[in-house]
Parts: sequence; C-alpha cells; structure tokens
Amino acid sequence: MGKLSCKNLLPCCMGHPPATSPAGATAGVSVKVSDRYVEIKNGIFELTLSNPDGIVTGVRYNGVDNLMEILNKEDNRGYWDLVWSKLGERTGIFDVIKGTEFRIIYQDENHAEVSFVRTWDPSLEGKAVPLNIDKRFIVLRGCSGFYTYGIYEHQEGWPGFSLGETRVAFKLRKDKFHYMALADDRQRIMPMPEDRVPPRGQQLAYPEAVLLVDPINPDLRGEVDDKYQYSCEDQYNNVHGWISFDPPIGFWQITPSDEFRTGGPVKQNLTSHVGPTMLAMFLSGHYAGDDLTPKFLTGEYWKKVHGPVFMYLNSSWDGSDPTLLWEDAKVQMMIEKESWPYCFALSDDFQKTEQRGCISGRLLVRDRYLDDADLYATSAYVGLALPGDVGSWQRECKGYQFWCRAEDDGSFCIRNIVAGDYNLYAWVPGFIGDYKLDAKLTISSGDDIYLGDLVYEPPRDGPTMWEIGIPDRSASEFFVPDPNPNYVNRLYINHPDRFRQYGLWERYAELYPDGDLVYTIGQSDYTTDWFFAQVNRRTDQSTYQPTTWQIKFNLDSVSPNSTYKFRVALASSANAELQVRFNDQDRTAPHFTTGLIGKDNTIARHGIHGLYWLFNIDVSGAWLVQGMNTIYLKQPRNQSPFQGLMYDYLRMEGPSGS
Repeated sequence: MGKLSCKNLLPCCMGHPPATSPAGATAGVSVKVSDRYVEIKNGIFELTLSNPDGIVTGVRYNGVDNLMEILNKEDNRGYWDLVWSKLGERTGIFDVIKGTEFRIIYQDENHAEVSFVRTWDPSLEGKAVPLNIDKRFIVLRGCSGFYTYGIYEHQEGWPGFSLGETRVAFKLRKDKFHYMALADDRQRIMPMPEDRVPPRGQQLAYPEAVLLVDPINPDLRGEVDDKYQYSCEDQYNNVHGWISFDPPIGFWQITPSDEFRTGGPVKQNLTSHVGPTMLAMFLSGHYAGDDLTPKFLTGEYWKKVHGPVFMYLNSSWDGSDPTLLWEDAKVQMMIEKESWPYCFALSDDFQKTEQRGCISGRLLVRDRYLDDADLYATSAYVGLALPGDVGSWQRECKGYQFWCRAEDDGSFCIRNIVAGDYNLYAWVPGFIGDYKLDAKLTISSGDDIYLGDLVYEPPRDGPTMWEIGIPDRSASEFFVPDPNPNYVNRLYINHPDRFRQYGLWERYAELYPDGDLVYTIGQSDYTTDWFFAQVNRRTDQSTYQPTTWQIKFNLDSVSPNSTYKFRVALASSANAELQVRFNDQDRTAPHFTTGLIGKDNTIARHGIHGLYWLFNIDVSGAWLVQGMNTIYLKQPRNQSPFQGLMYDYLRMEGPSGS
C-alpha cells in the first residue's frame, strides 16, 4: 500500500494532545485480526471489534481494560443500529447492524481503516432491511480516539421500505461513568440504570419517565429521569459524553458536521442518557413524527454516508474537577469541526474538500409596513437541501443539508457542499415564513458561487394591529410554569431550558381550574399570561377536556367590506387541531380549521418546539365589530394529555393599504 499524504491527517491531536499524553502516544497503528476479533492499537488506546460483526466489544484506555459495559453481551456494547419497516406497516423492526464480511481498507503505521459489510439479496426479503451497509472504523497515529462512519445503499429493483431511525450507540461501564455532560449548563451526576427499575424507580406517564423513589445515590431521591430531558437541537449537538472519576477519564461523542443529519439545524435529537448510554443520531422521527421517516419506493436508488463521527478519549491527573475534561472535549470538538471534511476517510462516497463547492451571498428582508428600505436578514438560517417546496427542508430526510447563520448584514457563506442539485432555503428570526430561491442550484466540484443580494418578502398584507410572541419557531418566550415539586429534575431549576421539566402539561389545569386562558391585547403580557402549550385539561376521572383560549382586542372602527389577516405560526402540533372562531364561540363550523395535524409529541418529550406551521387566515370585516372583539382558539382533540399545540407567534393585520 502506498503512503497517504494529508496535511490534516491527525485532527484529533493537531496542536492539542489529550489532557494527558500516554507514554505510547508516538507508537504506530497496528491491526491484529483473529477469527473472532479485530484489534487496533496506536499506543494510546486499543479498540476491539467483533469479526465479522463490527461491534465495538472493547476500548482499553488509561489503565482500564475495557471502558465498555463488560456486564453486557458483546453485541450490546458499541453498535450501529436502525429501525425499519415494510412500506405501509407501522410497527418498526429494531436491527443491530452486524457485518458478514470484514476487510482492511488501509493500514500503515499512521492510519488504519477497516470495513464491516452486510450485503442484501432477495432471499432476505421481509427478514432484513433492503440495504447494503458498510460500517467503517478509523484509527490514526497519535490520536486519542476512533472514527466511525456508515455507507447505506438501496439498489434499483429492491423492495421499498421505511427507515424510522439509525444511529450509533455506546453502552459504557456503569461502575465507572456517572457524570454526564452535553453543554456548559447541562451536566450532572446521573442515576444508575437500576434506579429506573421498581422498586427503586416508579414509571410515570410513559416508560421513558421514571420517578427516582429509592436511588442508589440518595442525593437523587425524588427526581425525575427521562432521556428526552437531554435532547438537543442538532445545531448545538456537537459534543456530549461521560466522565469517570476513578480514574479520571472522559468518553465523548463528537459530531463535527450536521450535513448527514435530517430535518435541518433546529431538529432535536437524543444525546446521552442513563445507561450510561451515548448516542450519535443520524436520522429519527423525534419531535417530528412520521414526516421525518424516509420512505423508499420499490426500485428507488439511494446512497448516503452517515458520519464520520469521532469517539474521543481524554484523561487528567485531577479527577475532582470534571470541567477540565469537558473543556478539553470542547476544544477537541472545535478542532474536529475545523478539520471537516476529513481527508482520511477513504470511501469514494465521502467527498473530500476539493470535490465540494461553496456558495455565498447576502439575504435582505423587504417589509414595507416596517421600513421603506430593505432590512438586513441578521442571523438568518440559510441552507441547501434537496429540491422541494418552500419550507420542505424541515421534512427532508434522504439527502444532505448544509446550513449557516448569516452575519449582522445578512451576508452568508456555506462551505464544503457535497456536489449535487439543491434548492437554497432560509428563514429569518423575527419574521414569519420561509424563503426559497426559485432557481435550482447545481453544485460541482470546486464551485465557488456568489449569488449577490437575495430578497425575502415575508407574508404581509397590511399593518400590524397587534401581535403575541416572537417569530422564532419556538414557544420559549411564553410562560413556562415551575414543575410540580414532586417531579423535578434539579438540573433545570432556574435554567434557560426550564421547559424540559417533567409534567408541565398538568400545571395548566392547576393554573386555570375553572376557565381557560384569556389574553387581552394591551393588558396581558405573553411572558406571564400565555401558557407555553395549549393542552387538554385533566378531569378528576382521568379523562381530558378540550380547551378554548380567547384573545380579546378592541377596534375603534371596522371596515366591513375589507379583509383583515390573522396569521398563526405554530411551533408544534401533536395529533391536534386548531379551530378559530371570531366573536362566536358557539358557531358550529369554525371560521378556520387546520384539520388534524402533527405527530411531533413535543409536549411529552420536553421540547419547546417541533415542526413549524404557518397559517394565514383571511378575516372578513363582517366577522368583526367596533369595540371589543374575541378570537376563540379551540383545540378539540382530547383523547390524551399530550395532544396539543405550541404557538410561535400570532399577528392580526389591518386591511391592505390601511
């Protein structure tokens, strides 16, 4: 084999060794293959993979024989998995992906890449997901950790299927790893897995949520544990993991790029949770539902690279301060991001820097009811995704996506775009709706395309009469109550993410025991008077009543022959419906209804948003009166406590030209 040449061959140690550098840090990379195992060493750590399955059975590091959970069976330690179903079937099949063929892609003293392939053929129809899957693992010289990526292929002529989820999961030693970190302000000592099982734990409204009745660590008694409390938007989901205090070791999952994850930058995914479990999520329906489950037709060709992601190991002499290892992991994350796309991943399907393109421009906002001049689209989200309709990027789940945030003047630059056909999409915090550039963009290797000034004209027919909330696709600005004292996760007390507490949906009926929310324009304050979610009211019989909220506003005059506009942006919907009535609560047919929409389950899963919906409602002047008016917002679906809506922003506009 020839030598590899790459300036960034060792991103995980460029100018930044791990918190302590083992004596063998200069050793070369070696690969030992036996009938049952593949062992890869580099003097810093040793990675053991099952042969030919490609399961991570062991990670030896810093004097510890195995950081993986040795009490688990070997195929339940570190693995790729997926959930799939036949087209039209709702029940998913869980599949730990095991290779059937092992080969060494490349090996010298600086670099080893190995492959575990599982090939599909028609004899497996109905028994296995119709995909060829190639799982790769990479170890580099001087590098304190290993990389993994997967190439998935659905060939022409193969049967159709749905892919509900795919990820990499790591189960670490529960006798070592007790401290979890996923952000500066989201880290803590975690419960043990035994704490979730009766009699130590008591299941709450659904299996993921457990009250810690008698945990092994008494300091955690009375808290709620739920893996969804540790979800994170993909744009911030770059590094998370676990720390052992004895010896002081960190085991981190670093995702340097979002390009292979689905649903755009604000899509939420799981991170780490009790186990100790550490996940790299590539595709899931969490906070979105079936809209983000790709469905492949019979014969449809598809190929995609998931990853690479990096499993980083670090250690320190002083185990008393876990933030040392966390800070080091954050620095490593930045190094990995700057090294993207990796030049050392050898699959031809993973495009390198020179094969990719770049696109730039400036986005402006035109709203003549706000300003005579075009405004800068400050901090706009600008991205490329597969061609589709306006806003389709948030439901796109087969291709790659590339996003950036615009500068203060609206200028943007998206780098390292995989060659292909895209639409350019954007949305601007502070403005409703979605932008899409009409032209399809074809990115070729080496392209550097400048688009110049682009102008987004957000939906607007008339002047703002009143508004509620901030158009940012989130309900976080509204009133989030304190949790029931019996169901607290102490991490989120006085925390910006206070919405991640368990059971907040039940607080609505306590705050509004006799009647529903009434919001009066000019008097009420949405930060205190607009509950963050329109949920059902629980009754004493454990049944649920639908709720109807009211917005009251005064009009000095009405143009009966004119059309007003009521714009409602939703941050989430879960098997819910929004019915809108103007000045007639008892009207049989609402003036407007969304119909049944959404399956994002955000209320139960402690997210402050799911998928974004925008409804632009024509309001006849004949429906309004001079003086006090009332808009009735009814959510009539009441089979469950988790059916409901989260609002992003509401605005009433006067007639055009008024």
